[in-house]
Amino acid sequence: MLSKIIEYADDFLSLIYPRLCQACGNSLYLNEEILCNRCLLHLPQTGFHLNPKDNQVVRSFWGRVPVEGGAARYFFRKSAPVQRLLHNLKYGHAPEIGIFVGCIYGRELLESEVFRGVDVIIPIPLHPDKEKKRGYNQAAMFALGLAQSMHKPVDETSLHRAVFTETQTRKSRLKRWENVKSVFALRETKCLEGKHILLVDDVITTGSTMEACINLLLEVPGTRVSVAAIATAGRVV
Repeated sequence: MLSKIIEYADDFLSLIYPRLCQACGNSLYLNEEILCNRCLLHLPQTGFHLNPKDNQVVRSFWGRVPVEGGAARYFFRKSAPVQRLLHNLKYGHAPEIGIFVGCIYGRELLESEVFRGVDVIIPIPLHPDKEKKRGYNQAAMFALGLAQSMHKPVDETSLHRAVFTETQTRKSRLKRWENVKSVFALRETKCLEGKHILLVDDVITTGSTMEACINLLLEVPGTRVSVAAIATAGRVV
């Protein structure tokens, strides 16, 4: 009887505060969370974790900075459900999206020897002023989800953003690089020595932000860096 009352209460609340898929906007069923089952199955996944040393993400860093491996779960396309998912994560006060996707993707990354060898996960940091305004760092939420399923520690203190920068949206690759090349710094390096670092962000476009951070992290003796994101710009192939 009690379970029926709870079920009816949930149904009533869903009429007032509908639970919607964060990607397509359709209503969620009781057994669904964050993403509907259709989006879980049909959002454009890259499969890059199955070939982490030679894929679109890794190739974007060739000739620029060395990475051990790279991956992103989804392809990003404008005016598509993945864009809505990322927009809701970043601007919709929904940090749970990053944790949810991170938990799913972390299990997939463990299928790869490259990512199984990661020692620590570091999210691309936001400037404190921007993080305070937004309430959270979306990359850190993704990192927390990855950490839960990969059983790896998250380091949010060693790497920090020392300079506030304007948004990267609509900037060219050169302008993006000029915008971020000197804005990051390391507070602590000893704890990173000899570590395989997984550097993560919500989306990889030109890779300029990650490149700036990778160059900095590789100055620490013995470090190796892999990268991962929720999505990467590109066509479904």
